[in-house]
Amino acid sequence: MHSYVYASLRKPDAYLWLASRDQFDVLPPSLALMLGELRFALEVELSGERRLPQEDAQLVVEHLRTQGWHLQLPPKSTMATCNHLPYQSDPADRRGE
Repeated sequence: MHSYVYASLRKPDAYLWLASRDQFDVLPPSLALMLGELRFALEVELSGERRLPQEDAQLVVEHLRTQGWHLQLPPKSTMATCNHLPYQSDPADRRGE
């Protein structure tokens, strides 16, 4: 199945997969609002056997066939760790000073 991938300019690392290029009218209005402006990222041929780094290809194909779109969000662990610098020391309780 041929698919088209768009990157959200509002939500970092969020990607929208579409079954038809530029067919944004299949999206629920709330999803379109959440994603904001989209930038075309790539065109890819998908099959259930193809391996994708972040997604289950069979699930993506199923969503594209049934609803015309698939939303790829960043893994939770990436989101949690990317916003925090590593701790250099243990936190100290300074209430008694």
